[in-house]
Amino acid sequence: MTAPIPREIPDLPAVPAPPLLLPAPVPATAVVAPVRRPRAAMFRLATAVAAAGGVALELLLGTPADILSYFSVQAGILLTVVMLLSASRAWRARRPLPSAVTGATLLYVLTSALVYHLLLAHTTPPFSMTGATAPPERWHAQWAALQVLHLLVPVAALLDWLLLTPAARLHLRQTATWLLYPLAYLVFSLTRPAFLPPAGPSRYLYPFLDVATHGYRSTLANALLIGLAIYALAVLLVALDHARPTPVRHPA
Repeated sequence: MTAPIPREIPDLPAVPAPPLLLPAPVPATAVVAPVRRPRAAMFRLATAVAAAGGVALELLLGTPADILSYFSVQAGILLTVVMLLSASRAWRARRPLPSAVTGATLLYVLTSALVYHLLLAHTTPPFSMTGATAPPERWHAQWAALQVLHLLVPVAALLDWLLLTPAARLHLRQTATWLLYPLAYLVFSLTRPAFLPPAGPSRYLYPFLDVATHGYRSTLANALLIGLAIYALAVLLVALDHARPTPVRHPA
């Protein structure tokens, strides 16, 4: 026999509602432990060696104070440091460098390459390298240094970003910060001639920033156009970073 059902059922406690979960994106490194990536480390080490070699060759062929003032050389030095750190982290299974650093480095290297190939790779006035009367002879030291810094190294940095770096790490809010260094370099380029002899051959490192030839109005207009182009390139990199697939990560 079953027990009779009571006429009065005591009040039961209310069933608590499930807690409201707020969206909180968790980085992959908090869930999946980083793995050693020897191939990525070796490629980045080779890129750093190439960039350092290009800078060293330029220093051997020119005056160090002048050579170190060029945007492309400074970008090459920055890429060398970033690639060395990235190679070490990939080899030791450490978290990668912040995307703001790696993205800015890629932007500066690509900017240097595009400016050289579009504006400075020939000697037709007014867009010729200051003081250059003839293009460097092929397969000589100066030509090799230019090719390393403006072709080999930028292509290697681009391949590292496309094939060895996880996607969707760059953000649009970072692009404005990336323009601070080109702006600082513009100020440096315009104030540097004040500390050099008036008849010096390399007072202005780039012809489109030559105030003595074009005046401040045209020079600042050139700088504005190049600055807008750099910002457009930065936005393009962010868009491509969110559109490209994430490279497959292999432990070896």
